[in-house]
Amino acid sequence: MGISLSKIKAPIEEEMNAFEKHFRESMKSSVPLLDKITHYIVKRKGKQMRPMFVFLSAKVFDQTNESTFTAASLIELLHTATLVHDDVVDESYKRRGFFSINALWKNKIAVLVGDYLLSRGLLLSVDKGEFELLRIVSNSVKLMSEGELLQIEKARRLDISEEIYFDIIRKKTATLIASCCATGASSVGQSPEVVEKMRLFGEKVGICFQIKDDLFDYGTDDKIGKPLGIDIKEKKMTLPLIHALQNASKKEKKLIINTVKNNNNDESKVKEVIDFVLASNGIHYAKEKMMEYRDDALSILDEFPKNEATSSLRDLVIYTTERKK
Repeated sequence: MGISLSKIKAPIEEEMNAFEKHFRESMKSSVPLLDKITHYIVKRKGKQMRPMFVFLSAKVFDQTNESTFTAASLIELLHTATLVHDDVVDESYKRRGFFSINALWKNKIAVLVGDYLLSRGLLLSVDKGEFELLRIVSNSVKLMSEGELLQIEKARRLDISEEIYFDIIRKKTATLIASCCATGASSVGQSPEVVEKMRLFGEKVGICFQIKDDLFDYGTDDKIGKPLGIDIKEKKMTLPLIHALQNASKKEKKLIINTVKNNNNDESKVKEVIDFVLASNGIHYAKEKMMEYRDDALSILDEFPKNEATSSLRDLVIYTTERKK
């Protein structure tokens, strides 16, 4: 793959190096158990895509400042809180190869840690007087919760339309990257119009990101670490499957939905669903849709100043759609 994350990070290397200390400071507590858990959270950090979006979105327009670091910390705090709570909801014991908080310290502690992180995020913004950043990010958390609940509600029937699917992922996944880009631009004093344009750019990238994740489920992009058909086993309706069902006969549709609902732990049945999606052009369709959103994101980017940060954001969009995991 052509684009490396280290190349993308080049214009914001200084910020990314300083960010970890900032983030750790924002989680400090006088309770030893909490400190132990937050230390563990910092240690198991992933690619740090969200702070990258915040810093690059600020640097497109100006130099980053204290407000940009507050934005990045706020997003990571609230995002980490939602992940800790998600792991409890999903009864998930691993995240990025590490044990989840609930696996090591049980659900009760995990829920309380999530609450603590949310309150730290709120206090960080209030203490620094960053009410606009707080408004953007809080709205994002609200949408994420709505998207998650909408998905749970729709999973019962399994017969969801493409329109509902996009509504779910716009809220559940895309809104967070959208708020990274919006807070980045807002932190360097951009107008509400520019902040909204940046938010829309992030939303398009976030939708690309989720469709790419959907594709990994079918083994078409050799994702490392995610077994095939995991979404099917979890009864998640993703774009390749939704498209395949739209074009299926009544009998086929009934059969596939019944498999996802009742035989989702049978490996051979899950493989039948995967083969059905592959044969029904579901993969090709999802890739085309992903590229449409990618092109939309890149055309928004063309309206911004041309500099190193813009170039890195462009690379980050392409990286999102070409990543292998």
